[in-house]
Amino acid sequence: MRHGQSYETDRKKIRLCLLAALRCTKRSASVRSLVAIITKGLFLGLLAVSFTPHQVAAADNAAQLSNPSRSLSAHEVAAAPLTIETQPVVAFHPKRASFEREHKSRDAQHVADWVVDSGDNRGMPFVIVDKMDAKVFVFDADGRLLGAAPALLGVARGDDSIPGIGDRKLSDMRPEERTTPAGRFVASLGYNFNGKDILWVDYDGAVSLHRVITTNPTERRLQRLATPTPLDNRISYGCINVPAKFYDNVVSPAFTGTYGIVYVLPETRSISEIFASYYDVE
Repeated sequence: MRHGQSYETDRKKIRLCLLAALRCTKRSASVRSLVAIITKGLFLGLLAVSFTPHQVAAADNAAQLSNPSRSLSAHEVAAAPLTIETQPVVAFHPKRASFEREHKSRDAQHVADWVVDSGDNRGMPFVIVDKMDAKVFVFDADGRLLGAAPALLGVARGDDSIPGIGDRKLSDMRPEERTTPAGRFVASLGYNFNGKDILWVDYDGAVSLHRVITTNPTERRLQRLATPTPLDNRISYGCINVPAKFYDNVVSPAFTGTYGIVYVLPETRSISEIFASYYDVE
């Protein structure tokens, strides 16, 4: 309100000055010019005063936009709103194999999880052979457990096959050479030299997964499978023996019409040595 009263007072003063100047008819041309200059100055000053604070702020903002190189003062920076663009956080959920409630070792869990998370099985069913626990796990292509069973393995500890051992007779194999090799093997159903259906694991090394052999009663293979400890499960020449029912109901149906992958876990070497692309999903 006081701003408006001051504005009216200034206007009245200017009018009085103009009237006084016009009444002085004896003034020279130079004086009249001076009066015009003064009048123009007073008018511009009055015009500047007539701006409201909001208009002044708007003009200042316009000047700021027209001159982007002008740096902001500390007060202006503090008063300016701060806008931070944030990206949504995407949670990483690794894929894992499902063992249901089946007992498994830590290594079996880790390798199965890696297979599922990495897709190393290439969309095929796969098998985990845990030599330390003397146990076999069969999974579908998505890592769901189809079944598990105890197994009989090569009598000798070790993760490598003797070169050319697949071409030798069983009678020519020394006990220390009868190992179940560790590694990743592309497996398929087939037949052995006696016409029995088996799952070939390493054809060149003559290693297969098949029904337990009971032709030699002194080996007590069925009894070895039935004991709760893996300490007496080392008896074969290198092949993987499983209960006949498990082979017929789980292994054979899983590999019928398709290839699959068999992962034989190591017992003398590290997992990363055997599976080059392995990583801990956890």
